This record gives sequence, structure tokens and C-alpha cells, in this order.
Amino acid sequence: MGLRSLLAKDWRLEVDTSDPGAAQEVWTPVRGLSKFEETTDDNVEDDGDFDDEEGWGSDVVTERKWKIEAEGRRKRTDAVIFTADPGQEAIRKAARKVGYGAYIRVRWYRRDGAPDAYKGTCQVSEFTKGGEKTDLEPFSFTLLGSHAAIEIPNPVVTP
Repeated sequence: MGLRSLLAKDWRLEVDTSDPGAAQEVWTPVRGLSKFEETTDDNVEDDGDFDDEEGWGSDVVTERKWKIEAEGRRKRTDAVIFTADPGQEAIRKAARKVGYGAYIRVRWYRRDGAPDAYKGTCQVSEFTKGGEKTDLEPFSFTLLGSHAAIEIPNPVVTP
């Protein structure tokens, strides 16, 4: 059997909605996502010197930062009384804070059994909402990582 492609839609993002200082994390899914992208922003310095052979240079990464860019559609859980998705709401509220109180914990992993799974502390940047009168209500945000994201056992694979 040949190789099969992984689907981007199999990523899940969750935010810790436990009270600050709580011993146990409460992972709440951020539902309604239609785009998820994890990237790193690397600071690269020229590491070359006169001893490099045949004119080839060398680079070294001196700092690496992670970030997640996501977007989706704001949705409600009730047709009569507006009840926001708890994961979306946690991200939206965090985007309105600054300083130390703005940090949140998130984890992201693949739901298809692949081992990719991480968690980290971050701040929300550039939370946007609104749109044209014919649009579904969109939202988008960027999570800016604070220190390294930690690789964790995939919650889907691990009991």
C-alpha cells in the first residue's frame, strides 16, 4: 500500500479553562475552526568564517519562537439565547488582556493518530471578528508562544 496524505482538518486546538493556579488543567476545544497553522519564527545568524572550505558559508539558529494562526466561524449553542462556544470565548477574552494576566495555556494535536501533540503558554494577538453583511461571522487570531512548546503524548492515542 502506498503512502496517504494527512488532512489539515485533523488538527484540534484546546485552551485550558481552569481557574488560575488550579492543580488540574481543564482542556476545552476551540470549535468552529476552518484554518489552523503552526509556524516558527527563527532568528538566523551567519556562522561562517575564513576557515569554511570552498567558499561555503554556515548559518545557525540563535532563537526560535512558535506561533499558531487560526480562523473560523463564530457559532452559538442555542437558537434563542446566545451561548458562545466556550473555547472561542476563552480565546476572545484573553485577546482583551495585556501583561502577565494575558497568558493562556493551549494544546494542539492531530486527531488521526499521528504522534504530533504539543502544549505551551502563549498570548493572543490580533483577534478579529466582523465582516461583510452577507458573511457568516468570522474570527481569526494569532497565538504567540512564550518559551518552548512541549511535546506531549497525543491525547487521542494515549488513554
